[in-house]
Amino acid sequence: MCGISGIYAFTEEGRKAIGRLPHTTDALQQRGPDSQGHFIHENVGLGHRRLSIIDVSDVACQPMVDEAERYTIVFNGEIFNFQELRQQLIAQGYSFFSQSDTEVLLKLYIQQGPEFLKKLNGFFAFAIYDKEEETLFVARDRMGVKPLLMFQDEDKLVFASEMKSILEFGIPRKLDYVSLYEYLQLNYIPAPASIFKGVKKLMPGHYMRVGRKGKTEIKRWYKIPYDEEKANNNPLSYEAQQKKLVDLMDGAVQRRMISDVPLGAFLSGGIDSSVIVALASRHTQHLNTFSIGYKDEPFFDETKYAKLVADKYKTNHTVFSLTNNDLYEHLFRALDYIDEPFADSSALAVNILSHHTRQNVTVALSGDGADELFAGYNKHMAEYKVRQGGFVAETVAALLPLWEMMPKSRSSALGNKVRQFQRFGEGMNLSAKDRYWRWASFATEDDAKSLLSGKVKRTLSKDVYKKRRQKILSHLSQKGDINEVLLTDMNLVLPNDMLTKVDLMSMANSLEVRTPFLDYKVVNFAFSIPQSSKIDGGMKKKIVQDAFRGMLPPELYKRPKHGFEVPLLKWFQNELRPMIVDDLLSDAFIESQSIFNLKEIQRLKAQLFSSNPGDIHARIWALVVFQYWWKKWMS
Repeated sequence: MCGISGIYAFTEEGRKAIGRLPHTTDALQQRGPDSQGHFIHENVGLGHRRLSIIDVSDVACQPMVDEAERYTIVFNGEIFNFQELRQQLIAQGYSFFSQSDTEVLLKLYIQQGPEFLKKLNGFFAFAIYDKEEETLFVARDRMGVKPLLMFQDEDKLVFASEMKSILEFGIPRKLDYVSLYEYLQLNYIPAPASIFKGVKKLMPGHYMRVGRKGKTEIKRWYKIPYDEEKANNNPLSYEAQQKKLVDLMDGAVQRRMISDVPLGAFLSGGIDSSVIVALASRHTQHLNTFSIGYKDEPFFDETKYAKLVADKYKTNHTVFSLTNNDLYEHLFRALDYIDEPFADSSALAVNILSHHTRQNVTVALSGDGADELFAGYNKHMAEYKVRQGGFVAETVAALLPLWEMMPKSRSSALGNKVRQFQRFGEGMNLSAKDRYWRWASFATEDDAKSLLSGKVKRTLSKDVYKKRRQKILSHLSQKGDINEVLLTDMNLVLPNDMLTKVDLMSMANSLEVRTPFLDYKVVNFAFSIPQSSKIDGGMKKKIVQDAFRGMLPPELYKRPKHGFEVPLLKWFQNELRPMIVDDLLSDAFIESQSIFNLKEIQRLKAQLFSSNPGDIHARIWALVVFQYWWKKWMS
């Protein structure tokens, strides 16, 4: 796991930025603390920071150049089938000077060009420069596990693994107000846009080729293969589908256990991470497993379920039992690492889990991706029930005025249920696309717009926003089923929220996280089976629960999904109150920015500190994160 950066200059003015290359890799130090390197040839510069995982010797350092000194690569990621690909190349007469997957990548590209991407099983973002053709080839993995940002003007194209690195090239920092508007709804910014005008994210499953004089082409090399008719008529019986899923997941886990450094697994106590641990235990003795528990928040503590799995498989299990104060102490460390507004509060828990896990291992397996593939979220059950209709759904919707009056909170079972009933009632009367967007959001379009100042609202492009939203929702229809909702999640929620969160917080701690559920063979299979295999009126993630039932303790089944939660409301009303009132959301600061509507900010603050704050903390957190980011990166 590493960090990369690079530049292709088209003019003499652009060449001046090549001298900034060492600064761009300095900004990526936590992604790659073991070494760094740079390559400069005429108008091109490539930079690399290394976290040594495969072939930790110096011969595998990057940038890596082929024997003929024509091609140079910088690579971030892991190729899990590289040994198999290496043997194929050796059989064809190729020789190797290292044991690394980087060299396999380089020689596959030399032999086959972009077509070789389809042979890769792993996650990656990399760039290869061809000195003879003067072309730069940049590619990103199928699911978007590893990030890649880029900026192009008439003088140069620059790219990097993180925003903080790309900013070191001296690019303009102009806010994209459409991105801000999306952020205020979703708490993250959907690709390919970013918070800055001109800075784009290379989309998952895409590659880019840059040639002389700035000629750039971007092509899609992978998309999830989904055909509703074929999925609904899958010839495999449900029992055969279960067997195939177990086989595919076993292979995915085994491939991801290749490492020349210590490896372990996250174990939350949920089904997904427990499946990973059960399968990994087939291939190693005394697997290292890691959980976090919440001493002060028993509603969210799932360590007793994790211990059941750890005991069953005799893992070397470590529980990091945290107080709210422990979480708070790491709050600013996480905020300092975020270089684009990102307000999924569970990132704070992932950060502290990664921090403690890194003290023991360098690589961790994770259960991420299963919810998006197999319908594991509460919103999936809600969508299923809306589409099925019936007395219960209609009754919950009819009682919407009641739910709106009752207190709501994520921190208690009753308050959370009322919150869910209200969102369900609101969604019942919306179209499939509007309902998806509403349930993916923390604020409505109107609520988000009301936060913006008159100046920002006048410059906000409705057409640009509409086009972005339409593209995100393009797979949804009134007559489709849950698979099209999951496909939308795979394109929106997974890469822009879940994978961004894990990448940011694990890399902040120099920890590599591997996600077996996102093996492309598992993903392709998941979208070849019907809705009925994934969800019914009584069970989410049905095939996962049924396929692995014999491997896991029975206590894990059909219990509420909690996820990672942090006590934001308590912090806002206590420890963080001075920072909110006197600094980040102070009247003076809001007025000086001219971005937000002061009266609306004042209203939100009044609600936050009232006796009935409701479910306001996620929206306040989005504002706190943005303001903290603004002071660090825009002041």
